[in-house]
Amino acid sequence: MFIAGFPAGPWGTNCYVVATGPGAECVVIDPGKDAAAGVAEVVREHRLKPVSVLVTHGHVDHVWCVAPVAGTYDATAWIHPRDRHLLTDPLAGISPESAGMLLGADAEWAEPDDVRELSDAQSLELAGLTFVVDHTPGHTEGSVTFRTPYLGAPGDGAPVRQEVSEVMFSGDLLFAGSIGRTDLPGGDHATMLRSLTEKVLPLADDIVVLPGHGEQTSIGRERATNPYLLDLADQGSAGHTIKQSIRGL
Repeated sequence: MFIAGFPAGPWGTNCYVVATGPGAECVVIDPGKDAAAGVAEVVREHRLKPVSVLVTHGHVDHVWCVAPVAGTYDATAWIHPRDRHLLTDPLAGISPESAGMLLGADAEWAEPDDVRELSDAQSLELAGLTFVVDHTPGHTEGSVTFRTPYLGAPGDGAPVRQEVSEVMFSGDLLFAGSIGRTDLPGGDHATMLRSLTEKVLPLADDIVVLPGHGEQTSIGRERATNPYLLDLADQGSAGHTIKQSIRGL
C-alpha cells in the first residue's frame, strides 16, 4: 500500500495520496491551498493516476484545490451534502476576519465537473481500495472521516511505518493531542463530542490516524493521552456505573 502525505499552503493542511502501489490508480484526500503542485509531483514520481478526490470537510484550507486537481485528472470529487455548498463558497465556513484577509487574493471557486455525495457508513470502492465513510459533524456539519484497511508495507514516502489494521483520515475531527475547533460557522461543540464518542472511541487501538494538520497518531495513543477522549471515556464509565447501580435496585 502506498500513502504519501505532505503539508500544503499557509495553514499546513495535510494532503494525502493513496494507492495500492506505484503505477496504480490513486485517491487524493483534501487538496488544500497550494496542494496541486505536490499532488502532481507525487503522481509523476510514482506513475499514479488520480481517479477520485475525497474531501473530509468543506473548509477553504481543505478544498482550495479540489476543482483544479479533479479537473486536471478527470477525477470524481466526493463530499458530504451538508458541506457541498462550501465547494463554491468556502469563505462561508470561516470567520469574517479570515474571509476578509483572503478576499484580496481574487480567488474563485467552482465545483468540479463530477461531484458525488457521501453518506454515513457508506463503503467506497476506489482505485482498488475500500474506504468506509463516517459522518462526524461538529467541526462542520458535513465533516466525515475515511477508514481503509492497511494492506501491507507502505511505499517510499508513506507516513505509516508500523503494522496496523486500518488507516483513518480524520480531517479536523481528531489530532495528535487535540480535536477540531467548533467556533466557526457550522461548528458545534456538543455535536463534536458526540461524534468522538460514537465514531472514535469504539475504534481499535492499532488504527493509525492521519489528521488534517500535524503529525500522525493512533487511536490507542489518543485514547490514552488525549484530554478530550480521556474526559469522554471517564464520562462514559461514570454513566455505565450509574446505570448498573440503578439496574441493581
